[in-house]
Amino acid sequence: MARGLIRRADVDLVRERSRLDEVVSEHVTLRPAGIGSMKGLCPFHDEKTPSFNIRPQLGHWHCFGCGEGGDVISFVQKINHLSFVEAVELLAGRYGVQLHYEEGDGKGGDRPDFGTRRRLLDAHAIVEEFYREQLSTPAAEVGRRFLTERGFDQAAAERFGVGFAPEGWDAVTSLLRSRGFTEPELTASGLASQGQRGVYDRFRGRLVWPIRDITGSTIGFGARRLLENDQGPKYLNTPETAIYHKSSVLYGLDLARKEIASQHRVVVVEGYTDVMAAHLAGVGTAVASCGTAFGAEHVKIVRRVMGDSNRSAGLRLNTDGRGFAGEVIFTFDGDAAGQKAALRAFEEDQRFVAQTFVAVEPSGMDPCDLRIAQGDQAVRDLIESRRPLFEFAIRTAISQVDLDTVEGQVTALRMAAPVVARIRDRAMRPEYARRLAGWLGMEERTVLRAVHDAARAEGSGRRRAQEEPLLEERPVEGADGGEDGSSLPIPRLADVVSPRDPVGQVETQSLAAMVQAPQLLDPEKVAALPDDSFHVPALQGVWDVMLAAGTLLDAVAGELAPARYLEQVLEIAGETVRPLIVEIANLDLPARDEDGLRRLGDSLLDRLTELSITREYSVLKQRLQRTDPADAERYQEIMTRLGQVQARRRALHAREE
Repeated sequence: MARGLIRRADVDLVRERSRLDEVVSEHVTLRPAGIGSMKGLCPFHDEKTPSFNIRPQLGHWHCFGCGEGGDVISFVQKINHLSFVEAVELLAGRYGVQLHYEEGDGKGGDRPDFGTRRRLLDAHAIVEEFYREQLSTPAAEVGRRFLTERGFDQAAAERFGVGFAPEGWDAVTSLLRSRGFTEPELTASGLASQGQRGVYDRFRGRLVWPIRDITGSTIGFGARRLLENDQGPKYLNTPETAIYHKSSVLYGLDLARKEIASQHRVVVVEGYTDVMAAHLAGVGTAVASCGTAFGAEHVKIVRRVMGDSNRSAGLRLNTDGRGFAGEVIFTFDGDAAGQKAALRAFEEDQRFVAQTFVAVEPSGMDPCDLRIAQGDQAVRDLIESRRPLFEFAIRTAISQVDLDTVEGQVTALRMAAPVVARIRDRAMRPEYARRLAGWLGMEERTVLRAVHDAARAEGSGRRRAQEEPLLEERPVEGADGGEDGSSLPIPRLADVVSPRDPVGQVETQSLAAMVQAPQLLDPEKVAALPDDSFHVPALQGVWDVMLAAGTLLDAVAGELAPARYLEQVLEIAGETVRPLIVEIANLDLPARDEDGLRRLGDSLLDRLTELSITREYSVLKQRLQRTDPADAERYQEIMTRLGQVQARRRALHAREE
């Protein structure tokens, strides 16, 4: 059955059971930093002074340096470059939460239920171990020889999990049956095929590579033909299954993701051995598609890992300011098929914000062959010799005609102008048009006019077809973006409250106390706060959301856990308010223990109340000055309210004494 979203109750349970400090400490060295707070160096930007804070009791984290923040799910998403569903499933598996899925609505894909997915992953883990053990057997000599001839030793095979599938028809099926797997599970896994006499091993007498998802879980295999009597295709992959979809899988991504994220570069090669050769040569950002052309789903994955379109603090932007200037480098064979693949890549390039390049070895060698012939440095040099994909696509288009004739020049212009016109970065079009003029030997004005006309035709064609915008024009998943894909500015406390504003500091700390430790506050003082208690507009916006949640007094009374209250507040907060709430929830307060925090909370609430009274008194005084004494009723009404405000102030001061 097609599955949709994970049930909300299950997501809440994952948040509740997941230990934020436990998850974060695997990536960050944490040290105590006050009541209920821990601090460390941010894993998302370079820094020398710790500014990354977590509050395990609230289940939230925030970096005061780069502004990133969220809950345990968002941390797992960001640190592992996962989608929301993938992060929830990862945490659910770790903390023993059974997930349930709503029935699909056509948008949820066909993810299996959590139990089925777990069974399929377990089957692949068992078979991967079996294949790896088989590689050392006498029958696998042909496989070991294949690896040796391509420059891969035993250590390389172990690093990439390469194994060997024995020739028999039932080695894997018998193994899985002995582990309790049913026949339907065998066929559903893609590890076995269905024949007239029952199920049999899909991979036989082949060298096999485990294909893993971004978390490192094996979800399929790629198998290379070795034996002369094998009449199957040269490469045979796992078929489409509930956990393996070739259009959204990249071989080597589990090994490359950290390098891709840190270097903001990805190198796309064409095969398993090319990925191995590139990594062993020092190109740790190499990945490959699995039995299919690099397509739109692969683009989404790469963009998410590389940070393409990530506009967080500290990231470089393209010259037009629209997106992150990372690099996508395609390597192709130098033959006609390689050129055709490069032109297909040009089609997908339009979905990237990153700058896209092509690296083609002049003699036609792929990275694996190049490493065998010339060594590791040659592979690294090939990547560094990259050429812009735009240039490659344009030159390939015009190389098909005779440029020594007028007819050839005009034909080439008609072929190349649409290519230039489709360059998404408009600032680059004029320069490539000028270069095209030089390559064709034509006047710049003529070429620029042809490109302009092609761009207009392309635009009108898209409008007529009502095509959806390309990926770079859509908001990033989970982000709040404008129609042109640009992100709305994310507010920071430092932007809305000056450190030299004592009133703003009192208001900020008051909100922090109410969010972080509501159970330590005086219920009467919290209940007495008016709806307009804050003079800083952004902080008043936070207060409005807290009041709208409707459960603040429950949290103060201890009937609602602070973490659950914070979840409720964040759930209804808008995109511009939510970051401020997360930052406030992680703000350090000047208190050493709970007693100190309780005293601080009382003091802050008293000060906040006094500030509110002072503002109300000032407003009433100004209103009184503008009121005509002849309007006795109105005048007396204001005087009465002034007396009530003064009485509240005296009562507050008396209570403080």
